Amino acid sequence: MSTIFGILMLLIAVVAANVLHLLWPRLPLAIYQILAGIVLALIPVQSHTFELDPKTFLLLIIAPLLFNDGQGTSPRELSRNLKQTLSMAVTLVVFSVLVVGTGLHLAMAETFSLPLAFMLGAIITPTDAVAVKSLSATVAMPRNVNRTLEHEALFNDASGLVLFGLATSTLSSGHFSLGQGIFTFLYVFLGGIIFGALIGFLAIQLRTTLMRTHVDIGRIVIPINLMTPIVTYWFAEELHLSGILAVVAAGIVHALLYTRLRLTSAKVQIASTTIWSMVADILNGLVFVFLGVTLPSVLGNTSLARLAKIFVVAIALYLVMGALRYFWSQLKFVDLHSKKKQRQKDSFLLSLGGIHGTITLAMAFSIPHTINGQPLAARNTIILIAALVIIISITVGALAFPRILPAKKKSYRQSEFHYQLNKTVHYAIDQLANEPGGAAEKAVVLNVLSSQSTLTFKTNQARFQRIYDRAHEVELAAITKLSEEGKVTDQIARLYVGLISRELASHGDGLINFCRGIYYRIKWHRVRHRVSHITPAQTAYFKREVAPIQQQVARVFDLIYPQVIAYLNDIQTPANTHEVTMVRRSYFNRQRFFRQHEHLDGEQIDILFVAAFQFEHSYIQQAAAKGTISVELANALNEHISTDQLVYIQSTN
Repeated sequence: MSTIFGILMLLIAVVAANVLHLLWPRLPLAIYQILAGIVLALIPVQSHTFELDPKTFLLLIIAPLLFNDGQGTSPRELSRNLKQTLSMAVTLVVFSVLVVGTGLHLAMAETFSLPLAFMLGAIITPTDAVAVKSLSATVAMPRNVNRTLEHEALFNDASGLVLFGLATSTLSSGHFSLGQGIFTFLYVFLGGIIFGALIGFLAIQLRTTLMRTHVDIGRIVIPINLMTPIVTYWFAEELHLSGILAVVAAGIVHALLYTRLRLTSAKVQIASTTIWSMVADILNGLVFVFLGVTLPSVLGNTSLARLAKIFVVAIALYLVMGALRYFWSQLKFVDLHSKKKQRQKDSFLLSLGGIHGTITLAMAFSIPHTINGQPLAARNTIILIAALVIIISITVGALAFPRILPAKKKSYRQSEFHYQLNKTVHYAIDQLANEPGGAAEKAVVLNVLSSQSTLTFKTNQARFQRIYDRAHEVELAAITKLSEEGKVTDQIARLYVGLISRELASHGDGLINFCRGIYYRIKWHRVRHRVSHITPAQTAYFKREVAPIQQQVARVFDLIYPQVIAYLNDIQTPANTHEVTMVRRSYFNRQRFFRQHEHLDGEQIDILFVAAFQFEHSYIQQAAAKGTISVELANALNEHISTDQLVYIQSTN
């Protein structure tokens, strides 16, 4: 139960950090998540004692994250930059571990033996693609640098893990064989890639077969997709291969063969993408929250004097690794294909992009507590250094990127997106009025279409009330004219005017009108309650007297309704479109009330919905062709409407 409670508290911390970042996005999300973890650790509950086994951490958190990164990688770009990727993810990692480990041992031989120094070097060398994306989300990172950082982060995790394993085994055995080390590295590295690619191919074949023989079996193929990284990692580790490289390779194979599944089931693909996005966000958040949770306990076991010394070591290690990355690019061991004037800046960005996170933390907590039965005294020191390197790299990146790089700009603002979405919806509503179909069916469709823009536009309440009051005046004038012409009896006219007055009071401003609205709602519910319990004797009276009156009121509304809609069409302008639509919705709902006992043609409703979505896409196409909206905005609007269309299709199944 304590484990479940601990996980729940970690998830709450992730959500809280996400909310804070949404409200005040000045700091990177990872910083909020680390701070949330620290706060969680300081709360006087047992959650901060929650410990996650490193193997479980890698299996359930790191493996899915790297698999998802692999799925999002372009195999074509990866193949074009394979030499660059191997240079950064293998050669640079090995060189960095040798430099950092040797330097650390020479500088602090009393604390770090050579195997321990190499172990720390392997821990702090891998970079984190998700952390880089988080820090560069609001800036325009050069494409060549961004691509190199993403591809590097996919594979240098495995390099770091293999070297970490070699350092750990050397620490336990007391000796190291260069030939055995090279063989182990190649076996683990290449074997992991081959095994992962095979598992990924088999998983794709299984999903393709299932989706070819059955229709929309998302409940089966999506769980298979989610379980693929866990199964791949577990089997690879059982074979003493790199589980990390195996899940990355499986993910890349999924990206390579994804076109075979892309149009097999739109619902499955959209659901899968959405689920993976949520899973990746939550798992990555858990990593940094867990880092924050563990910091107080690690710091609590360290004196201030020792903490200051460790902090200096962490800064020195970060600077050394940054310098290695910079000169690696300047000496063209990795060619960023930059122009001569841009090369120095790109090399500096590549250096800053060496941000550490998930794998570094996982390896730090994987350090054994004992070696050959003896406690490993340096374990807390190494964990603290690794944690500080993570925090320093994130902090430096968060401060440097916005000052070096221009802000990422969209060709449209969010307010423009909402404005154009409202215009699109209202265009479809206007066009739909001329489509063939029954009034009741149109009322259903128009009411639902109006909801497309309800959450993206703030209603001007005063303007809405003025239009609503004027629409009722049109109704009163129309009923008066019908009464004068003898087309409506005085009894029906008075009854209809009473209904209008009550509705007007219930939608008015002020406390009195609000109380009136509540009074009429309660009264209506009481009447409905009595009607629903009428006796057989009352039934005859209801059919003979009440029902005809209700039918007459409905017929009167049918005569007045077109005049109100015509008035609303006449006064509609770009400035009041949303408020007019809201008033129109209220009349649609009243029409549905009067016709609630009529049978609705479901097929006709579906046809109207299809026409409405076509009108929306047509409006966007016309606006883009005229240059009224940008291509990027048009794509965003089309994607939004296509999603709405898919949601409607799903709701009808």
